[in-house]
Amino acid sequence: MSIEVKGISKLYGKQKALYNVSFSVGSGEVVGFLGPNGAGKSTMMKILTCFIPQNSGEANVLGYDVLENSIEVRKNVGYLPESNPLYYDMYVREYLKMVAGIYKFGKKSKERVEEMIAATGLTPEAHKKIGALSKGYKQRVGLAQAIIHDPKVLILDEPTSGLDPNQLQDIRELIINLGKDKTVILSTHIMQEVEAICNRVIIINKGEIVADDKTNVLLSSNKGESKLIVEFKNAPHEKELLKLQGVKSVSTISETKYKLFTTQLDEARSSVFRFAVDTNNEVLTLNVEEQRLEDIFQKLTVAK
Repeated sequence: MSIEVKGISKLYGKQKALYNVSFSVGSGEVVGFLGPNGAGKSTMMKILTCFIPQNSGEANVLGYDVLENSIEVRKNVGYLPESNPLYYDMYVREYLKMVAGIYKFGKKSKERVEEMIAATGLTPEAHKKIGALSKGYKQRVGLAQAIIHDPKVLILDEPTSGLDPNQLQDIRELIINLGKDKTVILSTHIMQEVEAICNRVIIINKGEIVADDKTNVLLSSNKGESKLIVEFKNAPHEKELLKLQGVKSVSTISETKYKLFTTQLDEARSSVFRFAVDTNNEVLTLNVEEQRLEDIFQKLTVAK
């Protein structure tokens, strides 16, 4: 395994940021590490990148203990923190050349810098000072420094923040390609990104893991309440729809279109058609709204 976390706990005074957290991540996995603000995501990432120590438990990256072998861990990890600290007075190439120097690329520094500029789509802005870049391009510079040394493990905290749709697609494809031979842990609040990029999801809430599974398994195994989107030719009253067998609640989308909530999908669907026949109405469209990762996230992290 590339990453092994066993019983990690982290306290800030009396506050538990992490409590007995355990998980492992293998090479080639792109893992979405999700949770509400204050859940402990960034704390876990800082422990894995040797920025802060845990109070108890053990964390290993590529077999190196984060406390005892922090230099080896740092050599093999690329990290893009949420704050994305950069030197705004430096030019893009100047900054990346400095980073390449830290990793001792020597004569190959210039070649490697140009590779990273091309890979992260920085070419049009590479002649500018970092401070003059848009937020999206600053994110690209941060990502370039994280992967410049070709690390085996990538830890990315909100890597697509501030990107426009076109930039986002480019970075998405880059992360997917990087994940083919690297371990990637990705934190984001954009659930569509997780569904598009990640093959596994870990959800943390109040310092504890509440879900850990393949993305497709998580989506299929948490069906619970289903939603039927139905459009009638003539508008029925909501009260009539609430009486249908299998329907728990109803919300109006438009004058003739409704969202029906049910835990008995087949029964509710049949009830809709029987209702249309009995009332001499017509069902124009009927679709099942697919379970979304956002629904699962809210269900598992909502405050009780």
